[in-house]
Amino acid sequence: MNTARLSTVGYSVGNSGSQLALAVVLYALLSLHSAWAQTCHKLVATGNPEYSPYLWRDPEDDSKLIGANADLMQLLSKEIGIPIEVKYLGPWSRVQELARTGRVDLIAGAFFNTARLDYMDYFQPAFRGTRTVIWTNPKNTFKYSAWRDLIDRNGLTVVNNSFGEEFDAYAKKTLNIAKVASLEQALQMLVLSRADYVIYEEDPGLALAAKLNISHLKTALTAVSTESLFLTIAHQSACNIGEIRGRIAKAMLKLTKDNVMKALVDTNIQLWRKQNRGG
Repeated sequence: MNTARLSTVGYSVGNSGSQLALAVVLYALLSLHSAWAQTCHKLVATGNPEYSPYLWRDPEDDSKLIGANADLMQLLSKEIGIPIEVKYLGPWSRVQELARTGRVDLIAGAFFNTARLDYMDYFQPAFRGTRTVIWTNPKNTFKYSAWRDLIDRNGLTVVNNSFGEEFDAYAKKTLNIAKVASLEQALQMLVLSRADYVIYEEDPGLALAAKLNISHLKTALTAVSTESLFLTIAHQSACNIGEIRGRIAKAMLKLTKDNVMKALVDTNIQLWRKQNRGG
């Protein structure tokens, strides 16, 4: 009887000890999580700097990006209670490398493709839809109505651009599209007839063409693709923790439901035009 009683007591003590140990571990994890949350005192966002009216370099401070997406980040900042700095950190190809290595927290506007899931998370829903079109030089124009019309022609686009997974896969297998560092370079090469076409998004392309005083390039009426812009957070970001992701996700859902981007885009189209006419 005594032996049985001792065994029972021993089990009870051991079980209590296990529960205590588990409680200590859970407390430590919660404390660590809280500490991580406290270290996320600021988010750095960037994006494609040749993307007006969504993003472009601030003429008064070229270390910053301004535009509709930058304004959206400030609305997001107010919702989540964390400052967001929208910085110019180089061309689009470098932006994605910075996200891959965690040297930037947020990309303020990226199309979805599965390759990018290797280094960043996407917030649902998308905050803006965009059209990608074919640009041609009237000196060497051709009719575009379907992807097959691009076969055996020389195209240009910007390094690391994506136009939707379906088109990207088709282009890789079937088309001849060279990649350059910037949209400005691509448009200038098209002006010089060094390519048959440029593939790029309609609104940013029109904005840059106006700035460069290029008015004679043509855009096809039929879109190559219609894609959605998402906010993303780098896997390697110190702020990529459940609590912060939850705040951002809820805020982006609210802002999207409120349709704030329409007014932001309209305002920034006017700002871009004002800046580029010197008014």
